[in-house]
Amino acid sequence: MSLRLYDTATRSEREFAPLRAGAASIYVCGATVQGMPHIGHVRSGLNYDVMRRWLGRGGLDVTLVRNVTDIDDKILNKAAEAGRPWWEWAATHERAFDAAYLALGCLPPSIGPRATGHVPQMIELMDRLISSGHAYAAGGDVYFDVRSYPDYGALSGQRPDEMQQGESACGSKRAANDFTLWKAAKPGEPAWPTPWGPGRPGWHLECSAMASMYLGPEFDIHGGGLDLVFPHHENERAQSRAVGDGFARYWTHNAWVTLGGDKMSKSLGNTLSIDVLLQRVRGAELRYYLVAPHYRSMIEYSDAALSEAVAAYRRIEAFLHRVRERIGVPTLSDGVLPAEFVDALDNDLGTPGAVAAIHTVVREGNAALDSGDRAVAAAAAASVRAMTDVLGLDPLGEQWRHQQGAAEGAAGVALSSLVEDLLVQRAEARAQRDFTTSDAIRDRLLAAGVIVEDTRDGATWTLKDG
Repeated sequence: MSLRLYDTATRSEREFAPLRAGAASIYVCGATVQGMPHIGHVRSGLNYDVMRRWLGRGGLDVTLVRNVTDIDDKILNKAAEAGRPWWEWAATHERAFDAAYLALGCLPPSIGPRATGHVPQMIELMDRLISSGHAYAAGGDVYFDVRSYPDYGALSGQRPDEMQQGESACGSKRAANDFTLWKAAKPGEPAWPTPWGPGRPGWHLECSAMASMYLGPEFDIHGGGLDLVFPHHENERAQSRAVGDGFARYWTHNAWVTLGGDKMSKSLGNTLSIDVLLQRVRGAELRYYLVAPHYRSMIEYSDAALSEAVAAYRRIEAFLHRVRERIGVPTLSDGVLPAEFVDALDNDLGTPGAVAAIHTVVREGNAALDSGDRAVAAAAAASVRAMTDVLGLDPLGEQWRHQQGAAEGAAGVALSSLVEDLLVQRAEARAQRDFTTSDAIRDRLLAAGVIVEDTRDGATWTLKDG
């Protein structure tokens, strides 16, 4: 394959060449399980799920590690506020994240390691850092000495003397921008024994330890949200490379989901939980909404944008069901990926171009179906299945074909098919400048509660509220 990825470290697009022939290794920073997942959390999981599927489609054996941070200040504080054990609080929300990933069609990771299960690996890494002069113990804490690593700041493009770690001030640090590897035990908090005293891991240490445990000292791709570039990924890179590990060869970062112009986050109180949204739309529809934009572009959430995504996905779904009803179930294995689709994904996972290619084939397939060209329609449907399968969106795939919306199910698919048939007739009338017929079809749909809107890419439709 000829995949090119935008590498944060070099600030350029680079040809992807795996470290090991025939295989690809990915480490993704997963959830800090302090609360319920929202769409900002799962966007990262979805984007790396698409990356994994595309690499697999290219013939690579993909290992994807997505960690779970199950010990953290926020977890401890929120569990204490709720009067619940920290471990039970973390486990409860870890299950909620797993359910959200599943509901949106993410393949399970090769492994989902927890921070608390890898303290021995963290101790080993700290020992290597201290022995090589890159870290020091002070008062039961262990810190990374930023000044000992000349390349610090290269990932984020910042100067070390201008960086703030976001940690509380501590008099035992040698320099203010040194970061914590290990936190000394505090009364009432969980702790693990180490040669430097009991305590718990720092956030950055855990990912370096787990990445090297499962992927080796050097691996292909490290991913996560844009907000992790500094300090988290900068610090991971520094502590791993300081001991001689090659660590990640490519760094990729997905942008945020925003609401009212701000990053979606629990601390700002501007979140939309997966459970709430799945009461309004189906999992495939929400996945389409989050996957269709390029992973490096911000998504500004709005109800209107979500409705447009739902309508767009239903056009794909309706086409495949029309083919199924008139010709038979299109075969996924017979599907050919159009060059436009392949080129789009090879260009830094360009999902907008890939989605556009899907809709082009849908329009061609509908036209072929209406003209009676069954062979062309069947080939188009197989191609659509192949493309949507790469994006984890195949409406006839095992994940989605049995899924039903809260109030739709098979009736919703039937409605989509009927509406799409009428829209095809309306498009033909408009092409012949028969606006009387076109307007009559639109009014007929409106009377049935279907709102039609003409866009540059064709007509879209939504149901009136109530």
